[in-house]
Amino acid sequence: MTTTTRIPPVVLIIAGNDPSGGAGICADTQAVTALHCHPAPVISCLTVQDTVNAYAVEPMPAKLVRDQAEAVLADMPVAAIKLGLLGTAEIAREVSALLAAHPGIPVVTDPVLVAAGGARLAAQDIAAIYLEQLLPRSSVLTPNAAELRALAGDDGSREDKARRLLEHGPRWVLAKGGDEDTEDVRNLLVGETDNYEWSWVRTAGEHHGSGCTLAASIAARIALGDDIPAAVEAAQRFTQRAIAEGWQLGRGQRIPARR
Repeated sequence: MTTTTRIPPVVLIIAGNDPSGGAGICADTQAVTALHCHPAPVISCLTVQDTVNAYAVEPMPAKLVRDQAEAVLADMPVAAIKLGLLGTAEIAREVSALLAAHPGIPVVTDPVLVAAGGARLAAQDIAAIYLEQLLPRSSVLTPNAAELRALAGDDGSREDKARRLLEHGPRWVLAKGGDEDTEDVRNLLVGETDNYEWSWVRTAGEHHGSGCTLAASIAARIALGDDIPAAVEAAQRFTQRAIAEGWQLGRGQRIPARR
């Protein structure tokens, strides 16, 4: 009897390395693999961090980041790209040029600016590069509350901020509510004409890499063929379960069980 092995879709990941394995490239790779896609990890930055906080960030040379990604794109049929920590404006510009050269690939952009413990991970001038160059090339942007304020300002409701970011070119903005002071986690997906809102039961405690998990699983679901609202819904179910089943491995935040 002959069996046919399904070839998994490839998700190109550009993100930083977290040596605790809670966030960054490791979190993305686990999520993408659990959702039956093949991860192609490109490291943008090395970090010194644990489950408590981040202590140092060492960006890779910007051209090296792009060269890593170009090698994958020349070799494999990449079905989606997930952006995490970029670290510097120079890296962000190279990534923007990379995306411009491959306009047909959906892009999930997680604008990582600050670690969960509060340490700043990215240079101050990177926000302008997101707005001017990366958002116009993004299929979906996934800011948390702090990132939403940093990119869109403090004025107005969460939907108002998301709509201001839509003016910069992404197809959708997912305003995440995990770090808001609400009883439940409330996520809002805003598009040009449609809004979708979901509410999760909030799991007690704090969780390291939950935003990475959500963005990477959105990219995986898009690679598998979902449209963006369906991908976001499925990714939330995956992330909620991963958080609920997570482990206390270190002294700080719990690590989601991405499986």
